[in-house]
Amino acid sequence: MTGINATLRKTVGERGMSLMTVMAVMTLVAIALLAAAPTVMNAVQREKELESIRRGEEVADAIREYVNFHQGQKLPDSIDELLEGLPQGTKRRMILRPAAAVDPLSEDGQWRLISPTSRAFLNFGQRVQRFNSGLLPATPNQYLNRYAVPLASAQGLGDNDDLKAVDESEYEVSTSNTPFIGVASQSKDTSVVTYYGIENHSKWIFTPMFRGVGSSRPANAPRNGNTRSSSNSN
Repeated sequence: MTGINATLRKTVGERGMSLMTVMAVMTLVAIALLAAAPTVMNAVQREKELESIRRGEEVADAIREYVNFHQGQKLPDSIDELLEGLPQGTKRRMILRPAAAVDPLSEDGQWRLISPTSRAFLNFGQRVQRFNSGLLPATPNQYLNRYAVPLASAQGLGDNDDLKAVDESEYEVSTSNTPFIGVASQSKDTSVVTYYGIENHSKWIFTPMFRGVGSSRPANAPRNGNTRSSSNSN
């Protein structure tokens, strides 16, 4: 009996050690996952932001096509108008993919429509100018150039302009019935990626303006698509 009891105690002890080993391994795995979570979340957020920039740039290109077609006499007043395309003979020429009409950063997927006289647009122009070493890039398009005129009399933002925080004075949500020169996200979050040095989604404006010679390109900006974006190292 003594031998049997000793064997049982040994078996129970081994099982206890095995359970402790499994628990220790699971604890280490959990700690590793927790440590990796912020990095994974940042990577996911970065991809969403880059996709938003790509789509926003497509909308900007569609606006340019629309304004050129109407010889500067008319701006689109809804995303649907861009999705309808432009007349070409007996058909219509598509200028915007349906996927680009959806902002992946906004809860409802709708872009904010930015008027050429809005505070958001005027402030964005000044931020681009500051990013470009104090020079406002030209808009070498006779039809679009007229919409840059209000920037000449815009008051300076000053050195206290926060590129990370939302500015409620320029944040307006209009998704239709607004003649617009650009679009922006409804998201007010701080970004992982920077766009013209700006680190808040609500302040990124995608517009066909400021694309002329002499404009600076941020580091890592793709040459196709003109995203003017870079990763935030902070």
